[in-house]
Amino acid sequence: MCGIAGLLTWDTAADTQIVRAMTDRLAHRGPDAAGVAALGPLALGHRRLSVIDVSQANNQPLYDRSGSLVIAYNGEIYNFREIRRELEQAGAAFQTQGDTEVILEAYKAWGEGCLERFNGMFAFALWDAPRRRLFLARDRVGEKPLFYCELPAGGLVFASEPRALRAHPAALGAVDPVGLAHYLMLNYTLGDHSLRQGLKRLPPGHFMICEEGRPLTPRSYWDLAAVYRNKRRFGSQDEAAEELLALIDDAVRLRLVSDVPLGAFLSGGVDSSAVAAAMAQALPASQVHTFSMGFGIPSFDEVDTARAVANLLGLDHKDRVATPDPERTVQAMVWAADEPLADTSAVPTFLLAAFAREYVTVSLSGDGADECFAGYETYTADRLHRALSWLPRGLARASFRAADAVLPVSFSKVSLDYKVRHFLAELHLDFPRAHASWRNILSPEAQRDLMQPWWRAAITTAEADPFAEFAPHFAAVQGCHYIDQAGYVDVKTWLADDILVKVDRSTMAHSLEARAPLLDHRLVEFAAALPADWKLKGLRKKYLLRESLRGRLPDWVLDGRKQGFNAPVSHWFSGSLRAFAQDALASPKLHEWIRPAAIDTLWREHLAARRDHGLKIFGLVCLALWLDQP
Repeated sequence: MCGIAGLLTWDTAADTQIVRAMTDRLAHRGPDAAGVAALGPLALGHRRLSVIDVSQANNQPLYDRSGSLVIAYNGEIYNFREIRRELEQAGAAFQTQGDTEVILEAYKAWGEGCLERFNGMFAFALWDAPRRRLFLARDRVGEKPLFYCELPAGGLVFASEPRALRAHPAALGAVDPVGLAHYLMLNYTLGDHSLRQGLKRLPPGHFMICEEGRPLTPRSYWDLAAVYRNKRRFGSQDEAAEELLALIDDAVRLRLVSDVPLGAFLSGGVDSSAVAAAMAQALPASQVHTFSMGFGIPSFDEVDTARAVANLLGLDHKDRVATPDPERTVQAMVWAADEPLADTSAVPTFLLAAFAREYVTVSLSGDGADECFAGYETYTADRLHRALSWLPRGLARASFRAADAVLPVSFSKVSLDYKVRHFLAELHLDFPRAHASWRNILSPEAQRDLMQPWWRAAITTAEADPFAEFAPHFAAVQGCHYIDQAGYVDVKTWLADDILVKVDRSTMAHSLEARAPLLDHRLVEFAAALPADWKLKGLRKKYLLRESLRGRLPDWVLDGRKQGFNAPVSHWFSGSLRAFAQDALASPKLHEWIRPAAIDTLWREHLAARRDHGLKIFGLVCLALWLDQP
């Protein structure tokens, strides 16, 4: 796991000092080695976290044997040994034992088609000197990030994190009003949008060829929607469950390749337990190191469950009940996120990564199963929406008002009152908008109420609505089962733009590599090919995944209620974080965008427990801290 950076300027030699400054800002991603290559119009930089073949021969930027190809690479190609054998049979020779050189030789053999052969997580920049072309690529689901800015004088600057791009004086513009409007509603940004004008993300599953005089156009190399549209035929559920378990085992096996200590995050839920159990199939159980984190608040704590699963499987388990300084933790998390990202699960993930890094350099996680196998409460909401969407709009709105008046306000994690209010408020919408709205932190009306008048006037209602980013993904799977539509859209939005961003920044802040075997592209495609009712059977979420694990994990794990991994921010803002949050929300930079009177209303309602505004306040606090960063 590493950090990459580069500067491409066609008319002059690229400034290596700028790129060196960029890589310095990525030191947390790669503390073991640093390098910058001067390649004429391109300066290419790298920070290394040594994981596979830790010798200096694998330091980057790495040249091929001829010296004509150079790469800076962040990630892991898990099937690199199989690819290497194929290339060697075709005559390729290798100088190292790592996966980086395999990418160079695969590019020589197959050009951009090499991407289709890789099983892994990656973002890389490969300079093809004879053709004077830069090849940028990112993995299928977006586990590894790649940001870029086109420069006014031509060329571009790119890096693993926006903080590195700030080392270039022309790279980043002012705050983007549209990107900020999306953040205000969702607590994260979508797709190509960011919070800075001119800052773009190479989309997951895309590559980009940079050549002088040609426009920069990302191109897709993975069509997951086609798998949803063209379902496989399975002989039976039992056969599908058996195939799924074999895929999980193989995905985990591939991700156990490491020359440094390796472990796994364990919550005791189905997904992380499935990964830990598969590790125990491939290794002696006592060599499987697992880690969990709690907060000491019952509805937010999974330590006891994780400990019970670890004891059952015979794992070497460590857990910790965090008593963090919430102020310092939130500040550190905002620095690590660098965009910002106001997902409350980033707080425990950040703390868990720090804990695990005391013992290991690599940690496996259970991320991805909820999106692929219909594990979220939002899919239950989708099914209920389909059953109740016949209700007249007036009756749906009246039901919301009645529930809002009767239900008490709870600060518990994803409480029943929160879910009922949110569901009834959006019941009148058509399915695509309803599904997109389940994760909204603010309604469109509440969003407009928070915005300063000049900001509302500066962008259209359509620009402020993030649904424009969801719509093309819904269109790609139009005609598919609505649960499949929801899952595909979540893979392309929620997973790529929130969950994987959170995991990458939280772990790399501590120089920890996170691997997600349940996001092996073969597993993602397998899930896409399943009948929708095998994923959400009635209201039973992740049905086939649970059934595949019968006999390997106990029923109390497989049939347990999903808890999730969140921080108790609603409690914190009523207690230990109250003064800190109020100070942050007094920021003049925040008030340039957000109406102070609207913030005061949120505070009064939250402190009086008339509304749980914890997620809204958290989003605004993270935004204020980000705006105030130098």
